[in-house]
Amino acid sequence: MKAMLLAAGLGTRMRPLTDSLPKPLLPLGGRALMDHALDRLEAAGVTEVVVNGHWQSERIEAYLAGRGRGPRTVFVPESALLDTGGSVRDALGLLGEEPFFVLNGDAFWLDGPTPALERLRQMFDPARHDATLLVVRSAQVAAAVGAGDFAVDPWGVPRRPKEMEIVPYVYSGIQIAAPALFADAPEGAFSMNRLWDRAIAAGRLNAVVHDGLWFHLSTPQDLADAEFSLQARAVGEGR
Repeated sequence: MKAMLLAAGLGTRMRPLTDSLPKPLLPLGGRALMDHALDRLEAAGVTEVVVNGHWQSERIEAYLAGRGRGPRTVFVPESALLDTGGSVRDALGLLGEEPFFVLNGDAFWLDGPTPALERLRQMFDPARHDATLLVVRSAQVAAAVGAGDFAVDPWGVPRRPKEMEIVPYVYSGIQIAAPALFADAPEGAFSMNRLWDRAIAAGRLNAVVHDGLWFHLSTPQDLADAEFSLQARAVGEGR
């Protein structure tokens, strides 16, 4: 399988840390955020990852070139931001005709008993689904995540919140998608939300609830809190 790592964001809410460093290269647990995601993909059997970049893209490209280990990466610079949906649509020629993972460049999580990427793979059926999302219970996220993104029924079928409704799940920044999700997608920049809503209406989107830890990394304080949690966890495990 292949994957795409979305690394073209400006990281505005993470300033001043991102004034001089793109968000996917910020350190957490002694390594760049991007490294954690790439290692998870490699462990899941992914051999090639398309990585896009815009803000300080040359630093991302150089970092990937010097990583010195798998998976193989193909860097795609974006002269103009295409948002999540537009970036993947423009990379479809590199991603091929089979389903692929899509990860946000700042996605950081700890697996439960079964790796999250394997759970997504098990629950995705291209005959029934255009995408499968990994979602997280808002109540288990230390940072502020707003009113939530989805409600999910016992069969894994998601829906959007109704007016004035608070729903219990947020998107983790991790999904598996089929090229069919992008059929007739618009040109230019657009959000993946547009395609998800279309898939929900067609009954072709499902969701898996994460059974491990997940960290919302939006602000410098979020990053500091995640670092503290990791250090406390290591101490508790005797490392």
